[in-house]
Amino acid sequence: MTRPASPQRSAPAVRLRLEPFEERAQPSVSAGPVMHPNHVVRPFAAGGPAGGLSPAQVRHAYGFDRLADDGAGQTIAIVVAYDDPNIGSDLAVFDQAYGLPAPPSFNKAVAPGTPVDGGWAGETALDVEWAHALAPKANLLLVEAKSASTSDLLSAVDYARTQPGVSVVSMSWGGSESSFLTSRDSYFTTPAGHAPLTFVAAAGDSGAAAEWPASSPNVLAVGGTRVSVGSDGSYLGERAWSGSGGGFSRVYAAPAYQAGVLTGHRGVPDVAYDADPSSGVAVYSSVPDESGRSGWQVVGGTSAGAPQWAALVALANQERAAQGKTALGRAQDTLYTLNARDFHDITAGGNGYAAQVGYDLVTGRGTPIANLLVPDLAGVTPPAATTPALPTGTGTTTGTGGTGSTGGTTTTNPPPTRGVSIPIWFGPGFGWNFGGLFGWNLGGWPLTRGTVPVWFAF
Repeated sequence: MTRPASPQRSAPAVRLRLEPFEERAQPSVSAGPVMHPNHVVRPFAAGGPAGGLSPAQVRHAYGFDRLADDGAGQTIAIVVAYDDPNIGSDLAVFDQAYGLPAPPSFNKAVAPGTPVDGGWAGETALDVEWAHALAPKANLLLVEAKSASTSDLLSAVDYARTQPGVSVVSMSWGGSESSFLTSRDSYFTTPAGHAPLTFVAAAGDSGAAAEWPASSPNVLAVGGTRVSVGSDGSYLGERAWSGSGGGFSRVYAAPAYQAGVLTGHRGVPDVAYDADPSSGVAVYSSVPDESGRSGWQVVGGTSAGAPQWAALVALANQERAAQGKTALGRAQDTLYTLNARDFHDITAGGNGYAAQVGYDLVTGRGTPIANLLVPDLAGVTPPAATTPALPTGTGTTTGTGGTGSTGGTTTTNPPPTRGVSIPIWFGPGFGWNFGGLFGWNLGGWPLTRGTVPVWFAF
């Protein structure tokens, strides 16, 4: 396999049973940059739960409804910034609309005096409702940081990772990489004496760039796609989403688990999920956002994928527990060893990098075929049923055989390593990056399979 070179310079509705929320004072860590949520609301979308993909459609499209797992016995921790005072009642509305049971327990940890932020409340609703949609019997722990600063968010992560029963932590936020942040990677590890943990993060919604914490080798990074489904949720095809974060890290070397797909620097993302707001999911939030919107919305962004991948890890941990095994620690270590048949290999579209056969810097290994992936991730015998062949002309293919094979090659044009990159695009072809980088996107906007990002440093 030719490896890419990375930069060498560096039922009836059930009422929600809401456990008492816990107020706490968070410990302090060193100050750092402000993070942003990675969700995108589709403007002018139809209101009501019919305005976006439903849990039943998503579960069917990705094969979750062919599993018996429901997350029972697992706890998913979700870390966000600011307080969402209505999340308990909003989850109840979501559950009633789709006939979902209430979670066995739902706890919220929040520091006294934490303010409300409408944008982050929408993020909270997305994360909680969709982690619950795919793992309805899992316990939920929502940890709300006092602000979106790195220090407050990492304090919240630190709290989440020490709580009994937590097996996976979801983080749908991020920001530009920096050498300052690499020293904070210990927050994404399992504390001594705790059962193994997996940390999952959204890769970003600004196209070709690696965001932190998704770029940390200790984190499972989730990129974005646009999925096409039938009215019954049947999977019709998928292509890479132009907004999906992805690329080479400027501060991390490639971890051992990526040795079969690239060399040099860490590649982002590891996997992908539906994220394009044009194929977004239905979310209910009664807290008005910065535009005054509240109620039912259609939401995308890689934030939609992170909590659903966290739910998938919880399902695998449920199967592992049934077999007397410990929970997965750093699920990404195992994901790269699995057969390509466990993933929809996305080969169309791009974010400035092109999606292609095998691993790529837009969708990673691809999106889950959950009825195959979850048992393999758990290390148990997969079900006998096979995934139906995809219709022709959908712009995607499922992975082919070969034990542990990712297949294909990756060719990229990584940006230079100097500076901190946040791509901002204005119109058909010009953009810049904060931190001493600017560039043009050859091929114009939107970023497509044929576009090539050209970067310059000063």
